[in-house]
Amino acid sequence: MQYVIALCGALVLNAAANLMMKIGSSQVAQAGGFLQHGPAGALRALFCTPVLLVGLICFGLNAGLYMFALQSKALKISLAYPIMIGGGYAIIATIAYLWPGLRERLTVGQWVGVTLVLAGVILIAIRTPTEVT
Repeated sequence: MQYVIALCGALVLNAAANLMMKIGSSQVAQAGGFLQHGPAGALRALFCTPVLLVGLICFGLNAGLYMFALQSKALKISLAYPIMIGGGYAIIATIAYLWPGLRERLTVGQWVGVTLVLAGVILIAIRTPTEVT
């Protein structure tokens, strides 16, 4: 159970990291972009944009939890990876639609795609045999 909890935590942290990177990168773009003042300016922009730093921290924590979850003999990578990618896609698409700062508008076809991705992940989870450890 601890591995499933770690995988869910990694999923949420991965989605949060991607969303924060988008928001932070948009803030940097409004100020002229990462490379406006060369590589040193890019580092300065990174360290002076808190949401980017928190996003990077979330990526690091995500990697740690994901590696922990992959230690499980019962949790196969053929299940863990679709959960990470498909679940993350659904979370990001939904939050990007609902979050006022992002205001992404998804077409009906895109929502159908999100639903199909989730249905695929659920089908994989249901049909993946588990090993007793």
